[in-house]
Amino acid sequence: PPRSSSSATSPVATRGKRQGMSKGTTIKDALAKWTEKNGQKPGEATEIKLFSQYPPIDKMDASLNTLAVCEKLSLSTNGIEKITNLNGLKHLRILSLGRNNIKSFAGLEAVADTLEELWISYNLIEKMKGVGVLKKLKVLYMSNNRVKDWDEFGKLTDLPQLRDLLFVGNPLEEKHNSDGDWRDQVTRRLPKLTRLDGVPIVKQEEEEDED
Repeated sequence: PPRSSSSATSPVATRGKRQGMSKGTTIKDALAKWTEKNGQKPGEATEIKLFSQYPPIDKMDASLNTLAVCEKLSLSTNGIEKITNLNGLKHLRILSLGRNNIKSFAGLEAVADTLEELWISYNLIEKMKGVGVLKKLKVLYMSNNRVKDWDEFGKLTDLPQLRDLLFVGNPLEEKHNSDGDWRDQVTRRLPKLTRLDGVPIVKQEEEEDED
């Protein structure tokens, strides 16, 4: 996908503002629509998709706590600003929150024991505080956010299981990609990564073995 300027206001953000604070679709209403479409009780489903609601969902409200067996939850392309109310999702492995207005990882501690994949590209994250609790996280897709320095990036070293990272379109990546040292810098800091920005990482030893 083409790189987008990280400072551009997304159509979702504008639409969310136009709708006003209380006019967004509630999780409860979105789940009612989901039930109608799928003929299943949300509390019994392992995968729930609530992406691209209109008007957008702007709050992760307490209705999420009914998703007791959900393993994969998609709330992408809405107007969500904060990650909240995940306490009831004791089995959540994959959380998709791309294309929202999220500024921080706060709230993810509720699913730290189970979460393996977090898809949070196209948001407004500049500070990585709070990411370190995700000790089981293997996949982090966070392209097109606002991370601009290595100190923040360094908080990813707290994730012992992280293997697949997508970081394209953050100011830090854009700078070092144009300098030509992005992959070297990242692999030095995160030696256990096997995939960066969609491309497998070939380790030096493997290259030497092949020669």
